[in-house]
Amino acid sequence: MIKNIKNSIEIKMKRLPAEWEKQEFVQLVFPHIHSDWSDYLDEALNCFINIAIEVAKQQKCLIICNKSNIKKIKSIIPLNKNFIFAEIDSNDTWSRDFGGITIFEESKAKILNFGFNGWGLKFASNFDNQITMKLNEMDIFNNRDLETKDIILEGGSIDSNGNGVILTTTKCLLESNRNPHLSKYEIENKLKEYFGIDRIIWLNYGYLAGDDTDSHIDTLARFINKNTIIYTKCYDKNDEHYNALLKMEDELKKSEFNLIALPLPEAKYFEGDRLPATYANFLIINNAVLVPTYNDINDKIAINIFKKNFTNRKIIAIDCSVLIKQHGSLHCVTMQYH
Repeated sequence: MIKNIKNSIEIKMKRLPAEWEKQEFVQLVFPHIHSDWSDYLDEALNCFINIAIEVAKQQKCLIICNKSNIKKIKSIIPLNKNFIFAEIDSNDTWSRDFGGITIFEESKAKILNFGFNGWGLKFASNFDNQITMKLNEMDIFNNRDLETKDIILEGGSIDSNGNGVILTTTKCLLESNRNPHLSKYEIENKLKEYFGIDRIIWLNYGYLAGDDTDSHIDTLARFINKNTIIYTKCYDKNDEHYNALLKMEDELKKSEFNLIALPLPEAKYFEGDRLPATYANFLIINNAVLVPTYNDINDKIAINIFKKNFTNRKIIAIDCSVLIKQHGSLHCVTMQYH
């Protein structure tokens, strides 16, 4: 009994902050000629630069480049004291999923480094999986402790309200190529131990066509304050997403949180494949919210929803039409550190 009480106290001393809490910097890994962005590299770089510039207006922005493009990026990024550059090799650009995750332990920021295996062995990840360790060696984390954990976990697969609750999906966290040796019960216990959380809301429904991540929560439903979830809703009964997102909505209604619906953008295609366009892939930074747009009829509707619900932050639209060509969006290419 005494041991159980001690463990409970240790867990409560940990906390997974919400994204809207004060941040130190945001990480971006820029695309390069050896990545899958090569066919439209300039277009992709322009989008990454737009994101970086908006971040740097509010806080520090870490830009990771490989040897092939660091000189070019430095030459075209406008001078700003908030930019930090690091030369590190990368496979791709999805910082959300291989980046470190900040927790607070005894009120001190600490970085957790989880394993990344290319979303269940779908893509190469040998360079990406080392980035957090290399940043630590370069002291980018400014003396924050780094702790490596023994499970595969992507940052885009969880979302925190900063008050002991996280959102996630069974399709991603229970996918067979991530942690096949662990049951749902064991995964839940590890998340509670690592993050000091009390409750996990598991969504069984909801997906986006073209999503390689097995239904990351940051494409579907997100906390915008400790009591409110904003989520993707499909209003078109003829759309392939209608039934799954309706069932997801029903699950969210049982969560007892306040709910705000975001429209699903109209279907976007590239090379014959539908792309996972979603407004739920927004990024909250200090004093602002960056919202992905897609040259879509629903862009203005989504922006107005964000303006109504983030009255103390500036709402900044970022055209992410190019990002979804590689099946991700704005939140996917960023990772905030507190």
